[in-house]
Amino acid sequence: MKIKFTLLLLALFPFFGINAQKPVIVSEDSLQIGNSLIPGLSVTIPEADYDKTLKAWIRDLQAGTKSKVKNENGEIQILGAKIRSISKDAISVYSKLERLDSMLILYASFETSKDQYVTSSTVEPEFSKVQNFMKEFAKNQYIEVAKAQADAEEKKLKDLHRELSSLENEKSRMQKGIQNDNSSIASEKENIAIQTNELNTVSSAIVEETGLLASMEEGPLKKEKEAQIKELEKRKKKAQNSIESSEKKIGKADSDIDKATGDIPRNERIQEKVKEQIMAQEAVYQKYADKLKKIRSY
Repeated sequence: MKIKFTLLLLALFPFFGINAQKPVIVSEDSLQIGNSLIPGLSVTIPEADYDKTLKAWIRDLQAGTKSKVKNENGEIQILGAKIRSISKDAISVYSKLERLDSMLILYASFETSKDQYVTSSTVEPEFSKVQNFMKEFAKNQYIEVAKAQADAEEKKLKDLHRELSSLENEKSRMQKGIQNDNSSIASEKENIAIQTNELNTVSSAIVEETGLLASMEEGPLKKEKEAQIKELEKRKKKAQNSIESSEKKIGKADSDIDKATGDIPRNERIQEKVKEQIMAQEAVYQKYADKLKKIRSY
């Protein structure tokens, strides 16, 4: 078995590449169960996780039967498995799953009757069915790996698109804020002009009415004049407060405009960087998507 596997590795060597899809290869082989060397097949499962693959293999062997898998010292056996894609009759399966650096190797032997194992020379068409069964299992495990990789890269791409969208929205808000602030400044300047005119008018009136008040004798008319002056003082104070409020609003709007005017170029620079990251990530994601597509076509 080790000699055959060494030859298999030499055959696979040209296919090894970082993150590139690797072949799923089914070969006629043999495996050691106890003290016996029995004929069977082996299949490569690139990049797969050992524990997940073992769980999936046991699940598939136990599907449709009450028989349970025995796993002793890495030797996985089931008697009376019902694998309809191979045979309508119950069969026994002996298997081992081994770890390598970048793949798993699944060895399996299928016994249709006592000491009658499925091989290319003894049992047809079951041999082809067994080949397909093992290939489909390995392919499905590899698809799960590749899909998880593609999904992870797609998530990175979506996160970048969300970041870009957020930056675009932020820029739009800042631009709209500048427009609103400019509109507010114009409105407050108009209010200052109106209130300044009111202030001048009221101040003149106060001077005039105060002069008249000084020459008036005590009585109802003087009290009425005092009330008029008091009302004018209120109008004056109101105009002054309004002017002060508008000046503060203009100052804040100017400050906000200055900040936004400085932040927009920074936002645009970040957007460009994120767009570059998106282009790079699209290429990465496409690589993994193509890898998944290729594996599905096996």
